[in-house]
Amino acid sequence: MDFSLPYPSVRQPVLGRAMVATSQPLAAQAGLAMMALGGNAIDAAIAAAMALTVVEPTGCGLGSDAFAILWDGDRLHGLNASGRAPAGWTPDRFAGLAAMPRRGWGAVTVPGAVSAWIALWRRFGTLPLATIAAPAIRYARDGHALAPLVAARWQHETPTLEDQPGFAEAFMPGGRAPNAGELFRNPALAASLEAIVASEGEAFYRGALAAAMVEHAKAHGGALALDDLAAHEAEWVEPVGQDFAGARVWEIPPNGQGIATLIGLGILDRLEPGTRPVDDPQTLHLAIEAMKLALADTARFVGEPAAMAVSPDDLLAPAYLDRRAALVDRTRAGDPGHGDPRPGGTVYLAAADPSGRMISFIQSNYMGFGSGVVVPGTGISLQNRGAGFSLDPTHPNAVGPGKRPFHTIIPGFVTKDGAPLQAFGVMGGPMQAQGHLQMALRTLVYDQNPQAAADAPRWRVEKGRKVAVEPGLGAETIAALSALGHEVVVEPPDAVFAFGGAQLIVRTEAGYVGGSDLRKDGQAVAF
Repeated sequence: MDFSLPYPSVRQPVLGRAMVATSQPLAAQAGLAMMALGGNAIDAAIAAAMALTVVEPTGCGLGSDAFAILWDGDRLHGLNASGRAPAGWTPDRFAGLAAMPRRGWGAVTVPGAVSAWIALWRRFGTLPLATIAAPAIRYARDGHALAPLVAARWQHETPTLEDQPGFAEAFMPGGRAPNAGELFRNPALAASLEAIVASEGEAFYRGALAAAMVEHAKAHGGALALDDLAAHEAEWVEPVGQDFAGARVWEIPPNGQGIATLIGLGILDRLEPGTRPVDDPQTLHLAIEAMKLALADTARFVGEPAAMAVSPDDLLAPAYLDRRAALVDRTRAGDPGHGDPRPGGTVYLAAADPSGRMISFIQSNYMGFGSGVVVPGTGISLQNRGAGFSLDPTHPNAVGPGKRPFHTIIPGFVTKDGAPLQAFGVMGGPMQAQGHLQMALRTLVYDQNPQAAADAPRWRVEKGRKVAVEPGLGAETIAALSALGHEVVVEPPDAVFAFGGAQLIVRTEAGYVGGSDLRKDGQAVAF
């Protein structure tokens, strides 16, 4: 592994035998504290995830959805804890709309994050649930000083959301968004966390908290019902993988966009990256072109698995990837459509323990505070994942009762020679699959350490030949991409957090090496 830091950085790679990397320092410390108490990586991940609902509510809450990939010491497991549409969400409910609602109760599907915590704890946890939740409850009840970048996001989102039901009560103490460094308390959230712990999640899906959510929905035109919540279960799934650069990259299968990363890597592998430097315009060009093809296929074919006409295996079939790779012009930017395969605001964290367990975990309220809806007296802020549905009745992602929507949030994992190598993720909506491809390229082909890979300037495919880039790519590289036909738009790294935030933990013979994105408040911590 190359331990140099070729990009401007405020952080060094972190090394240790037990490690947590998150986007918020207090959450990272909460996770590491569990391993100091004798817990494992899964205990640590749950503690960090719970804490993040308190210390980074701009990205997640009790009303989030979640996904995980973990290595239990022997094999890989996947968990899909995304929620389904309410039974009342028939297509007729949205007739006459040009697109799905983005805010309010009309965008809220069944929240799944709490079910993820409980499922992980029951199967792999070793510490008492009350111990795991203690840091989150303490931060909520006693308060915590608001981190700078979380505060900036809070300030950005508040004008859009202040009129959503319950938002101002929960997130505008004194009638405004709090500033960085201010003490923020959320005692209602602390009480809800205690109820979740005491009931092992039952209060949230079948008890008093469920009743409060449904009552609030009815008062504001929402369709969420007690039966919708009671029917929810987190689902254990088999991750889907793609060989790349001598390793295997894993994602959760649809309804998420992780398949886009795998398609892109499968195409890119056929273009033989690595012959030129990592930041060479030709290297970037090939990666961008591979990602365009992958995103086109994902937009056309991916939705609830039961509604898809093609499977992940179809989209990753070697012959199909060969055909897609052949469309890449090494001398010119393309504007590809989807292929024809034959049927056959988010928080991310990683944790690893001395016994070899590793977990990649992500939870999200989606568009910065999600729907903006907060259930009074509970601190439950709800996601807006319903906005991910399509209103095209012929599309596999068409809205319908009990369906899971297309999801942007994805945890990533890498194995090599049958052993765990890396838990990684890049939060940030449509940036996530693209960020996963960029992290895999940098760490697996060019052997960059996790901090360098996270620090590196990023690009983001838009529509057609448009690609947004960070200014750190440099004027010469940007000019070279433009000469290849890319319509390059230079955006600052803090442009509404448009280039995401990476967290990575990589296994080594001596333990682990971690990195945490300077675009976020977080850190990798270890002992």
